[in-house]
Amino acid sequence: MPIKFIAQFFKLESISGILLGLLSLTALILMNSPLRHFYLHLVSSSQFVINDALMSFFFLLVGLEIKREMMVGELNTFRRSLLPGVAAIFGMAIPALIYMGFNFGHFRTFRGWAIPTATDIAFTLAILNLLKSRIPLALKVFVTALAIFDDIGAIIIIAVFYAKQMHYVYLALAAGIMIILFIMHYIKISRIGTYLLLGGLLWVCILKSGIHPTLTGVLLALMIPIEVIPRVENKFHYWVAYFVLPLFAFVNMGIPLEKITLSSLLTPVSLGIILGLWLGKFLGIFSSVFFMVKTGIARLPTDCTWRMLLGASFLCGIGFTMSLFIGDLAFSGSILELARAGIVVGSLLSGICGYLILRTQ
Repeated sequence: MPIKFIAQFFKLESISGILLGLLSLTALILMNSPLRHFYLHLVSSSQFVINDALMSFFFLLVGLEIKREMMVGELNTFRRSLLPGVAAIFGMAIPALIYMGFNFGHFRTFRGWAIPTATDIAFTLAILNLLKSRIPLALKVFVTALAIFDDIGAIIIIAVFYAKQMHYVYLALAAGIMIILFIMHYIKISRIGTYLLLGGLLWVCILKSGIHPTLTGVLLALMIPIEVIPRVENKFHYWVAYFVLPLFAFVNMGIPLEKITLSSLLTPVSLGIILGLWLGKFLGIFSSVFFMVKTGIARLPTDCTWRMLLGASFLCGIGFTMSLFIGDLAFSGSILELARAGIVVGSLLSGICGYLILRTQ
């Protein structure tokens, strides 16, 4: 991947992370002020459009990023992809196991096991960008690659474990549209508008089928020719980073602070998420990389030290966007509020620990 593109990507994601933080803070302030009813009205009237429709464009960009990295980028060889790939797997498995341990035997809350498995690339890169010259480029590339594998895992989890009752007629229609998209990809049709039109029809069919419609973005991305990807990204990347994701944070971060008490944070849901993000991510990533490097299977990223990797492993515990998304699929009502509180606390602890470790190296 060209160095210029990497620098632009890091800068864009860093600014997006700052906007996510500002809109999240705004949502918290509104929810805990006399304007609470106004905020709740905004959320109730816009949540479906933002969470189910606009977030499809976020998943489209995720899918495009995955495809490009696998074909021509940092993950296009087995050796390059091995270290971040294995680290991502353990970085998802350990947090899930921690959450399951706290919620074993509780059917209603066990469903949230996937919430602490995610890494928010926007927030993570925003913090890495604050450290500037202290962090080698190779470490940023490693974290980005790990987050991409993380996204692949999250997409599979959402499709398999969070689908509703299936409607097979709409699934068949969706399959038919995918066949048309595949033919277009094969004969290298490059008109973006045609792909987006069929993508809209695919979104409706997947929505009606019972699968979460945002996965349309990933399916559409896989069918877009590699030569067209830069044009699609240029068209949507800024819009998603500066508008869609901050709006998503705004409508999903309205947590009533009076309900966040020590006892609520010690519930199995909140505690499982907090420890999963804060300690599970760190343990899964750092231990798997340590084992692979010490056994000679892989090497540390260029110019990276173990202390840098330790800090980066903690930073990957910032779940936020994808964690909130999965939480919204898994829960509702008071349990969702507990999950969101756990996501905020777990992400904050991860971010603070990671930043302090990297800042004092």
